[in-house]
Amino acid sequence: MLKLPSRTKWRNHFRDRGLPSELISEYVAYITGLCESDVPVVFEFNHLSLLLGIERSCLAAMIKAPDSFYRTFSVAKRRGGERRISAPYPSLLHCQKWIYQSILARKQVHSCAHGFVPERSIFTNAQVHLGCRALLKMDLEDYFPSIPVNWVVNFFRHLGYAGNVAFFLSSLCCKDGGLPQGAATSPPLSNLLVIQLDERLAGLAKSYDLRYTRYADDLAFSGGYIPHKFIKIVEEIVCDFGLSVNQSKTKLCVGQGRKVVTGLSVSGPVLKLPRSVKRSLRQQAHYVKQYGILSHSSKLRNRNPYYLESLIGKLAFWIQVEPDNDYPKAYLTALRGILNG
Repeated sequence: MLKLPSRTKWRNHFRDRGLPSELISEYVAYITGLCESDVPVVFEFNHLSLLLGIERSCLAAMIKAPDSFYRTFSVAKRRGGERRISAPYPSLLHCQKWIYQSILARKQVHSCAHGFVPERSIFTNAQVHLGCRALLKMDLEDYFPSIPVNWVVNFFRHLGYAGNVAFFLSSLCCKDGGLPQGAATSPPLSNLLVIQLDERLAGLAKSYDLRYTRYADDLAFSGGYIPHKFIKIVEEIVCDFGLSVNQSKTKLCVGQGRKVVTGLSVSGPVLKLPRSVKRSLRQQAHYVKQYGILSHSSKLRNRNPYYLESLIGKLAFWIQVEPDNDYPKAYLTALRGILNG
């Protein structure tokens, strides 16, 4: 973690350079606010350029036209449709990583947020809902792009940065007026910018004796009973905050039915892979073992050259979820033998 200079060191630095006391007081007041936020001091554009190690002309171009520093492409969604990904070019990615490591990583997110948070994962997210009788899953629509640039500017200003510096930092994090899907800063920024939403939803869940977690745009509520009116209340809170719910993905599961949170079954007392997923993996692994990878891929008309590696990775994940299950271990050993044979 970056070690930040103290206010005393800054004051001595200014005195050594002969700055007038009035200007020193003004600078120290600015520094004090940033020190209290535990973030690096950035005075202006040239200072930011030095901190980032980026030439001023390049930094100016990124701030003026950040959209020009992304490569945009589409990937298929698991349930159909496409997701637009904006991957930053190396120079912009370097800036975003500095912003994350020096500023964003120092800030605490809500305890109910599990996505893109150190020491939290899909496992910690799902464990909260183990053994629930009722499970409500909801999705925030166009999550990253729906978070506007002015929220980001206000966030950096709230940390104590001057308006122009907040604008520079925000421009390095945003594209098309919002957070881009694919930027290194979008996940941590989104967690920090929706803390108040998490607070309101956690409070609502508590009032209904329910548990609440959020993994990026996936909301999950669980407990003994969830009335249908609860869904409408959540939608109103999300809308009032400035975001919206994708109603087509809202799902209320009750009783003994299948309950899955971030890809993991929470129906019982321990986390498991959903039965349908295990059935598919067993079938694929069996056919590869029985008939060979070329024959199986030909029947599937699968043109993925890394299909076997992908299947091995999924079996390894199955073992991670269910370490005492011998089925995936046997299949994994057999498939690794084929891969290395």
